Amino acid sequence: MFKDNSLIPAEAIRLAALGLLAEAPRHYGDLAAEIRHFTSRIVGPSLDLMGTSLELLRYEGLIEAVDGEGMSDNAMLRLTKSGGAALAGLLKAQLRSPAGDMNRLALLMKLRFLHHLPEAERQGQLALMADSLTSERARLDELRQKAAPGLFRDWLERDLAMVDDRIAWLRSRGG
Repeated sequence: MFKDNSLIPAEAIRLAALGLLAEAPRHYGDLAAEIRHFTSRIVGPSLDLMGTSLELLRYEGLIEAVDGEGMSDNAMLRLTKSGGAALAGLLKAQLRSPAGDMNRLALLMKLRFLHHLPEAERQGQLALMADSLTSERARLDELRQKAAPGLFRDWLERDLAMVDDRIAWLRSRGG
């Protein structure tokens, strides 16, 4: 994690792998394909996201092969108890501001797997997400206030409206 307790790109991939396995065991190849599909649709192909290995998660004891060895025989993988604890820790990580592609990936990963946390912790995370977007909103509003009328200012106003909508959505869900 970064010093501010926010997810680094590789941890977003860990979150995806652990979250998917918390839902159901998966074959190695299927898990890798699901992670690649999800992340590439959010941020596009990224070298920052290529480094996380499912084998490393196995080595760390966060996931285990139910049958087989791993990648070589497309083993069925499942989450371990320590993997569940690691998933909970990743779900509680902070979001960074400004909201760039990697932060968007972290936000969407957290939303995708937030149901794995107890209700009270889930509500707390929704509130933190809303707070993070509130900081993003303040940054965009300051930029808009100094912008001359025109396309750039109009675009910033659209961004602000979208952030306002997302904050309202998160708060309507208990955040």
